[in-house]
Amino acid sequence: MLAQIAKLVQEAQNSKAPAQLLADRAAQWLILIAIVIGLLTFTIWFWWIGQSLLFAMTLMITIFIIACPDALVLATPMAVMVSTNLGAVNGILFKSAAALENATKLDVVVFDKTGTLTVGQPEVVDVVAANDVATDTVLATAAAVEQGADHPLGQAILRRAQGLAVPTPKGFENIEGMGVRAEIDREAVLLGNRRLMDTQKLDLGALAADAQRLQGAGRTVVHVARAGKLIGLIAIADAPRPAASATVAKLRERGVQVAMLTGDNAGTAQRIARQLGINIVLADVLPGQKAGKVKELQAQGKKVGMVGDGINDAPALTQADVGFAIGAGTDVAIESADVVLMKSDPYDVVGAVELSHVTLRKMHQNLWWAVAYNVIAFPLAAGILYPILLSPEIAAFAMSGSTLIVAINALMLKRTKLAGITRHSTHQPTLRGPRRPPDRGGPISSISSSRLCPSRSICAGRFG
Repeated sequence: MLAQIAKLVQEAQNSKAPAQLLADRAAQWLILIAIVIGLLTFTIWFWWIGQSLLFAMTLMITIFIIACPDALVLATPMAVMVSTNLGAVNGILFKSAAALENATKLDVVVFDKTGTLTVGQPEVVDVVAANDVATDTVLATAAAVEQGADHPLGQAILRRAQGLAVPTPKGFENIEGMGVRAEIDREAVLLGNRRLMDTQKLDLGALAADAQRLQGAGRTVVHVARAGKLIGLIAIADAPRPAASATVAKLRERGVQVAMLTGDNAGTAQRIARQLGINIVLADVLPGQKAGKVKELQAQGKKVGMVGDGINDAPALTQADVGFAIGAGTDVAIESADVVLMKSDPYDVVGAVELSHVTLRKMHQNLWWAVAYNVIAFPLAAGILYPILLSPEIAAFAMSGSTLIVAINALMLKRTKLAGITRHSTHQPTLRGPRRPPDRGGPISSISSSRLCPSRSICAGRFG
């Protein structure tokens, strides 16, 4: 894991931010300008003014020395190197310098709900059975279908059904974004959301009022149907992460809009949104529609960041201008994102945005210093203050000094305190790799083959 973290940081440091590409082009022009000014200076002093050949040659050489573009070329990569190290120390891994710079331009950050804004460990809070069905029967039927499931809602049902006699199902089938289907004692069992019941044309009957009441209370309602009849409802709730509310408040304070993306019904989504202070809610979104929602926001001219942890978040993470993956999420989410939040704390998104702003400010300071230095240095080296002249030795010292100033200014980033991360994160990083025999001399495998975190399969959509 440590080797792969180091590899990520190294790759980010070796990549070029958009500002670096501009600096590289400026350095090329600087060299051409220096040559032109040097030759022009030689011509003026030697041919026009009539100074000696040695005098004119000395001024030309002084210009070539003082115009060395070290400061201009180092302005951006020095800041990137220090900030990526600082981010890694705080559990924020930037995969590229471009992601580091683009995080400053975000207009809206979209959070996946389950496992990102919420703890991701939902619990059954209520069970409503039909008139002629026992509550334990509803739980046992649902638990039978969910045996072996990795989905958080399925795990919640299994925990609640412990100790009950659970039948063995057959023909398990996942229905994307709506639920699951299986067969128990040759009877079809459906487990899912209201959309699944509607597509199967199942009438909620007397349980319709209870379903509406539970959804209005912000619960995720799992409908349990058997043999073409709704036999009960299971209400499940998931608590928000402790730092989620502070994350939303801090982002909005910085002028960044916050949106929540979920497959849950509107009632559940609005309950969580009200708790966290989110005013943009995208509910009832199927797994395959998440990337489309990001595109819709981008079509409005907004720079979009996406925060997620699941398999079905991967397309949206890739589509976003900057994708943030929760470190305890799935491997494909980590692979698809531009930034990995190792501590699985949503507040680290704020830390990443703050770090990117500080870094970009240092980049601009360094670039402006490099430009100002050359604007002042060229006339002095050309002898504009004659008889006060710069010798080649002083020019070399000045060039080295300008480079040193850029390096020291970039190193000042180390003093940046991402206090919000420490204040709101009370747990240690959870990112870890699988145990395996040490590599005896072979190359370190890529992240796709050697995972940064435990594998956790998440069914696509299920109940949102």
